[in-house]
Amino acid sequence: MFLHLGGDVLINQEKIIAILDLETAMTNSTSESFLNKIKEKQKINYISEKGKEKSLVIARDGNYFSPISSTTLLKRSSSMIIGEE
Repeated sequence: MFLHLGGDVLINQEKIIAILDLETAMTNSTSESFLNKIKEKQKINYISEKGKEKSLVIARDGNYFSPISSTTLLKRSSSMIIGEE
């Protein structure tokens, strides 16, 4: 199944490694350092305007800043899994 990350971006759920809440991550120095390294060294796909991102989706094929909260993304992915059974 695919997860809608915002805009016109869909990603295969099997490729998702982690979904991070940016507000929470920025309160921890280790997480903040990790995010800064990702921004510096890797390509980030911005789905929304810079400054409006709420979550970071780390996937095998790239990293995505999404305007959708990590909680909402989790609910969407869980409802898809439940719907498959």
